[in-house]
Amino acid sequence: MPIIKITALDLPGVEVFCKLTDHQLRNKLHPQEGTIIAESPKVIRVALKAGYEPISLLCEERHINGDAADIIMQCGDIPVYTGSRDLLAKLTGYTLTRGVLCAMHRKECPSMEDVCREASRVVVIDGVVDTTNIGAIFRSAAALGIDGVLLTRTSCDPFNRRSVRVSMGSVFLVPWTWLDGTVETLHQWDFHTVAMALNDNSIALDDPMLKTKPKLAIVMGTEGDGLSQEAIAATDTVVRIPMAHGVDSLNVAAAAAVAFWELRKS
Repeated sequence: MPIIKITALDLPGVEVFCKLTDHQLRNKLHPQEGTIIAESPKVIRVALKAGYEPISLLCEERHINGDAADIIMQCGDIPVYTGSRDLLAKLTGYTLTRGVLCAMHRKECPSMEDVCREASRVVVIDGVVDTTNIGAIFRSAAALGIDGVLLTRTSCDPFNRRSVRVSMGSVFLVPWTWLDGTVETLHQWDFHTVAMALNDNSIALDDPMLKTKPKLAIVMGTEGDGLSQEAIAATDTVVRIPMAHGVDSLNVAAAAAVAFWELRKS
């Protein structure tokens, strides 16, 4: 693999790591040509194991024969751009986490049929735009047995570089796709849909009835207002997390983790 020493901040080839916005990396007009930035050796290894194809690496000099050595060997004949920690911080605008970045090709999103057909637990993310929350929800989904993630088009892209980092690579582990249509669409795969919301007609998260459902779709709403009345009305059951000390709600990522654990597969 070619090791390329960075001698100037405008060196051709490093633009993907420092000059392209997340919107440009996603390339909505040609998603098959989109790019993901994976940060840290652990996240990069998860992505490589999941079959994501590397394009180039940006690596601190000290990691070439250290933390990134096995990654460089796995990546084959791709350019490895390198420099000092201070130089790479100037290039990217921040100090790299564990000193390694990898640009990778995006994969085409699977269909809803592919995500839902064999799944027994999925989460629907409706209008969640905070990248940290998206990453945290994916990390909990991977850890707590969620089989797939469906996102409305008003939600943040899970391959946003911060979402990838916060998820610790879990965005590469849990199948996900965009939800075009309403949650009622999930009935065709026999899902019982559950809205996580405060509502006079809601039942507690530990209600025994929920344990009898072989297939559950857990619908999570926005950070501020939660689910809209239209979204709630489209679901089969409204569920609340019992609270103490007068607290009325949890952050969406924290609420997702609680719901995933309580509603996990038997």
